[in-house]
Amino acid sequence: MKIGELAGRTGLATSRIRFYERIGLLKAVERQENGYRSYPEDAVLALKLIAAGQQAGFSLDELRALLPSDLASWEHGTLLDTLRRKVQDIEALQAQLAQSKAHLVELMAQIAAKPQDMDCAANARRVLSEMQLVEADAAPAAKRVRR
Repeated sequence: MKIGELAGRTGLATSRIRFYERIGLLKAVERQENGYRSYPEDAVLALKLIAAGQQAGFSLDELRALLPSDLASWEHGTLLDTLRRKVQDIEALQAQLAQSKAHLVELMAQIAAKPQDMDCAANARRVLSEMQLVEADAAPAAKRVRR
C-alpha cells in the first residue's frame, strides 16, 4: 500500500510515517519502480502500536527497544516486564507530583495567611523564613551542626 493509504488507515501524517521509518521504528519498505514506497499490511499494526505506546508515555527510544523487527517474534515475558516497569515509572512520577503538589498547596496557604497590616515583600520574607525553619527541622539530626 502507498503511504497515503497507510496514513489514512492509521490517522498519522505521512511526514510522521516517514520519520518513524527514518529513525528505525518502522522497518524499511520497498520502493516501486516509480520511487513510491510500498508498505506491507503489518505496517498498519506497527504504526498503531507506536502511537498507542507514545500515548501510554513511552519515548521513541523505549519503543525502538520494545518493538521487535518482526511483530510475530514478540516475546510475551519481555513485553510484560517492560510494561510493568513503565507502570512503576508512572507510579514513581505520580508520587513525586503528589509531593510537589502538597508543597505548593502548603506554600499557597502560607502566602494566603498574610497578616492584614503586612505588605507583600514582608510577607514573602516571613514565608521564606518559615520555609527555611521547616526545612532545617526536617533535616536528619546527624546532619545538623550543634554549636
